Amino acid sequence: MRSPSLSHSLRRLWALDKFGYSLRVAIALASSMGLSWYLAEPSMVIPLFLGVIASALAETDDSWLGRLSALLVTLFCFSIAAASVKLLFPYPWVFALAMAAAAFCLVMLGALGERYATIAQATLILSIYSMIAADQRSGAGLHPWRDPLLLLAGAAWYGLLSIVWNALFAHQPVQHSLARLYRELGQYFKLKAALFEPVRQLDVEERRLELAQQNGRVVSALNATKETLLHRLGNGRPGVKISHYLKLYFLAQDLHERVSSSHYPYQALAEAFFHSDVLFRCGRLLRLQSVACAELANAIQLRQPFRYSEANAQALADLEASLEHLRLQSNPAWRGLLRSLRALSGNLGNMQRQLASASNPDALEGEQDSSLLDREPQSLRDALARIRLQLTPTSLQFRHALRMSLALVAGYAVLHTIHPDQGYWILLTTVFVCQPNYGATRIKLVQRITGTALGLAVGWALFDLFPSQQVQALFAVVAGVVFFAARSSRYTLATAAITLLVLFCFNQVGDGYGLFWPRLVDTLIGSLIAAAAVFLILPDWQGRRLNQVVANTLSRSADYLRQIMAQYESGKRDDLAYRLARRNAHNADAALSTTLSNMLLEPGHFRKDAETGFRFLILSHTLLNYLSGLGAHRESLPDDARDAMLEDAAARLATSLDELAKALQDNQPVAVYSEAEEALAQQLEQAPEEMDDAHRLLQTQLGLICRQLAPLRGMVAHLLRQGSPAQG
Repeated sequence: MRSPSLSHSLRRLWALDKFGYSLRVAIALASSMGLSWYLAEPSMVIPLFLGVIASALAETDDSWLGRLSALLVTLFCFSIAAASVKLLFPYPWVFALAMAAAAFCLVMLGALGERYATIAQATLILSIYSMIAADQRSGAGLHPWRDPLLLLAGAAWYGLLSIVWNALFAHQPVQHSLARLYRELGQYFKLKAALFEPVRQLDVEERRLELAQQNGRVVSALNATKETLLHRLGNGRPGVKISHYLKLYFLAQDLHERVSSSHYPYQALAEAFFHSDVLFRCGRLLRLQSVACAELANAIQLRQPFRYSEANAQALADLEASLEHLRLQSNPAWRGLLRSLRALSGNLGNMQRQLASASNPDALEGEQDSSLLDREPQSLRDALARIRLQLTPTSLQFRHALRMSLALVAGYAVLHTIHPDQGYWILLTTVFVCQPNYGATRIKLVQRITGTALGLAVGWALFDLFPSQQVQALFAVVAGVVFFAARSSRYTLATAAITLLVLFCFNQVGDGYGLFWPRLVDTLIGSLIAAAAVFLILPDWQGRRLNQVVANTLSRSADYLRQIMAQYESGKRDDLAYRLARRNAHNADAALSTTLSNMLLEPGHFRKDAETGFRFLILSHTLLNYLSGLGAHRESLPDDARDAMLEDAAARLATSLDELAKALQDNQPVAVYSEAEEALAQQLEQAPEEMDDAHRLLQTQLGLICRQLAPLRGMVAHLLRQGSPAQG
């Protein structure tokens, strides 16, 4: 077996999503270190490095023009923060009050969107870096503004590198986000294929739960890709490259709707066709399509042509032959099931054609609405209105802001009580560990303490093995690169790396050994303060808001159903209103999955509703699958006397979903059984033989949706009986 060529290895390295980020950080840190050595001013290293790190933490994906605007805003915020720390540092009481107010305001900026939240968090971190720098130079008053200016210089230098990089490689983030999207989509295909194993007593619920959780990851990737594309669309028409990627994004949306659709309960299919290979054929085709999604992801990331395998076409032909064999047996008991299997086969065939078209997405029809919804504030008035809406104790953003400000004041009081010198690592740890909910804080706390201990142990060994200042300077740069490469996926490793960076940098200007115990003690204290704040100050226990999250899934599903039925009247068109309703339904499903995962990390008493929540997640995701089945087969129906009955049935189903949602929101009891819904289900399941396939499929899917209402009612009633308050 030949080893890959050097050019191929370099191409794969270049295609890694963290490579560009790491390279920019490496250039910024290495040049800062080189400058300080060239000027024989090792004391410059710490503020320059801290400025680079803060600027890199503030970076969000954008075009080069957007990045320039964001950099100017970031530097403005950094300047105010650094100047405020410098001016107020000698006055502890005023400083504490100002820090609390600033922390509260900065966290509240997160209500405007991820970009603002990132800049605000980085500003808070830079303000603590300014405290560390001021603490280091207390007593050395030759150049009182030197360190704040060096912090800003480091931030500006990294920001300039980021702008140049984004101008030269504008489409690389789009390729990375699309590649991630198709990988997550391929994993969904793979998990969906597992449902088609023709095995009796298959644990369908467990597999549906895995599918629902993977759906959350697909939705997250879809949202991230949309934002990446939106930042490059601007106000004009998209360029050739962006148009190409936009079509791949819309293709992924359509594939997601189709693969998440269900046409019949899988247990019934497995029981009826246990002695046939038809379900095996369905599963095999889905697995091959999963592989095709992964290959498409690699092709996008490596900028190589995508070739759809011929094995997929053969697998589809085998499935159709198996279906024809079953049809020829003329078993009357299979008549309804075979219709569902034909709808399933047609859906798989459509996905086959769509994946084949991914080799040349520019040839796809360009008539569809390609507009994307920009959720960021469009004016100062809009921004202020959003923040005002969050200024209430019921807001998660408000609670997090209050916790953060009080935690920092507590940390400031502790550091002055225990050791005012070098105690500002307590505040830095608190900022990093204190997360919006208990589960995330708990994970961060363990990772932060473990990473710090690991970094100190490795640092101790490296100090003894490599006493040379030049070698330690190189280690500092490498540690900084590792921190940014690992911080979003391996936070323990990232914390160890940033600990090493701090040790080596401080050893350039003094005694790095003196930092070992203070750093460990400060990390423990800061982590405990963060944990106490999340536990004691207006805690956001997930179980207390479970009813609201569940209600949102039901109401969003109702909206999705109404949009689907509107398209059965007018014909399929993926306009913004339809895509928004579909995305909101999937976002709500993903939010429920995330809430339940966070609940499992909470103390036992607060996760008592978790089992009910997971059972509801399975039901709600199955409901979403049936809705997606309706959406996948959208088409304009011929005029028929039965259209009014189907429209009325769909309207009643949407109303029932809204009523269940309102009952959860208002904490009002619901009937566990509805005679009207049972009668409607029986009516929808009785389709005459002469009905055309389009009407029959619509009626069948509505019947499946109607049958989900009874177990959903039972789950809603159970949640209400357990007494979970509507608001936490």
